[in-house]
Amino acid sequence: MKRRRFIAASAAALARPMLARGQSKQVLKFIPQADPAILDPIWTTASVTRNHGFMIFDTLYGIDSAFKPQPQMVAGHTVDDDGRHWTLTLRDGLTWHDGERVLARDCVASIDRWGKRDPFGQTLMAYIDELAATDDKTLAFRLKKPFALLPDALAKPNTNFCAMMPERLAKTDPFKSVTEMVGSGPFRWNANERVVGSLAVYDRNTTYKPREDGRPEWTSGPKIVHFDRVEWHIIQDPGTAAAAMQTKEMDWWENPTNDMVRVLQRGTEMRTINPTGLMACMRLNELWPPFDNAAIRRAMLKGIDQRQFAEAIAGTDPEMWHVPAGIFPPGTAMVSTVGLDVPPDGAGNR
Repeated sequence: MKRRRFIAASAAALARPMLARGQSKQVLKFIPQADPAILDPIWTTASVTRNHGFMIFDTLYGIDSAFKPQPQMVAGHTVDDDGRHWTLTLRDGLTWHDGERVLARDCVASIDRWGKRDPFGQTLMAYIDELAATDDKTLAFRLKKPFALLPDALAKPNTNFCAMMPERLAKTDPFKSVTEMVGSGPFRWNANERVVGSLAVYDRNTTYKPREDGRPEWTSGPKIVHFDRVEWHIIQDPGTAAAAMQTKEMDWWENPTNDMVRVLQRGTEMRTINPTGLMACMRLNELWPPFDNAAIRRAMLKGIDQRQFAEAIAGTDPEMWHVPAGIFPPGTAMVSTVGLDVPPDGAGNR
């Protein structure tokens, strides 16, 4: 299992306070993993588009650090009829980037479009008997049977996340990409300065109203903006990106290569701000012999040394990976080594 630290940033840049009105703008310069060639987070499962989407669009619920859904655009919800009737109420002060109010019917259309593309959304939609906006601020779900994971589905932070869009955009065929970026999130898409393959720009949404309660965790809590502008500089060459970080031309590199991580960490102002890393999996085709036999799959597991795979990917530095690991990565709430036959000394399982 590869578990490398994959986000490096300048601590000085992240600590910058918001300057008073009238002074120079605060700009964060970010090196993303790739160019956001596709802008619609519903149409594609690309992680870079997901990240782009969260800059612009907000969600009804967010996920906290304990993987629990928390109200985000909604003020709260009630559940009746033994779990078959959910009523969600939008919080006050929500507006789209074009100045229009966020209405419940916008959210209904957004959920409907997302539910046609996303697997979790498709599961939720299979439970729904009726979804309607009963007034400008209220969404009502009538379910065929109870589905306790409704907030979890609407809060999922990975691709495709349930981005809220104005109804006129959410009515777009889910198998066609939306190109007009109008959301209600903390940043506005700056289409005028977009340079495909080179630059993406986001300007602070001055009308954004963060939640008044909770704490910022993952995609939940008040999204308090400290920068007037965020620039995504697409730099494909790792050496060039590392040099830009070292000379402070850039503030944040999302996905540095393994060989550059230690180089960057030697800088006094560089730090890793997301240690969750990446998970690597080997998946056997259980539809065909011999791996359609569970006993064969278990036997193969005993013959695999995760440490050798990790070293081949990330080098011999044990700080760059974590083994043994099961399907749920180390450090997460659901971590488990059950079935791995982990040796008592913690060595790589063979």
